[in-house]
Amino acid sequence: MAPFPTPSAEPQDSPDAYVGLAADRAEHLARERGWSTVRALPPGAIITMEYRVGRLNFEVRDGRVARAWKG
Repeated sequence: MAPFPTPSAEPQDSPDAYVGLAADRAEHLARERGWSTVRALPPGAIITMEYRVGRLNFEVRDGRVARAWKG
């Protein structure tokens, strides 16, 4: 039987650190800190809820990050 793949590690970074930043600055910073996927979403967007290791989600209002969460 083949071994289970080891998921890549997530950056040791708090999503709360991005709240209040300009969306483009937050995305750039997140990529520098090692997030493999950064997803910017408008308020109320319909999204899939599967958890993806290494993904950081931003809810963007008026060009600023209003909320951030992993997965």
